[in-house]
Amino acid sequence: MFDGDDTDGTLVQFELIVPPGVKVPAPHFHIEVDETLYMLEGTVTQLIGTETRELNPGDHCFIKRGTIHGFNNLHDKTARALCTLSPASIGPAYFREIAGVINAGGPPDMQKVMAIMKRHGLEPVKPA
Repeated sequence: MFDGDDTDGTLVQFELIVPPGVKVPAPHFHIEVDETLYMLEGTVTQLIGTETRELNPGDHCFIKRGTIHGFNNLHDKTARALCTLSPASIGPAYFREIAGVINAGGPPDMQKVMAIMKRHGLEPVKPA
């Protein structure tokens, strides 16, 4: 919807589509980015810090930079959300790179996924 070029680097906004049964991304935190999520359709199980919440249409959350988070779609319906990241340091290039690894065929190379995450300011963490 918006990338950093549209907003003078202040934010990125996109529709997040999470198919049924998907468990992504690895729990992580953003070094310099705040994130908001507004659910449009379906349900995601969202980890925010030490709290796990089921987010349904109309629900929203704010994830302050430095807060560990991640989500899964443990349900049988596609989930859709409006996601905003500010500032715009994580943008389309990150998603293209991740898609390239995930869509390469076979199980994704998690070392490559983690390297891409780190390069774009996402710090992966091991679940507690």
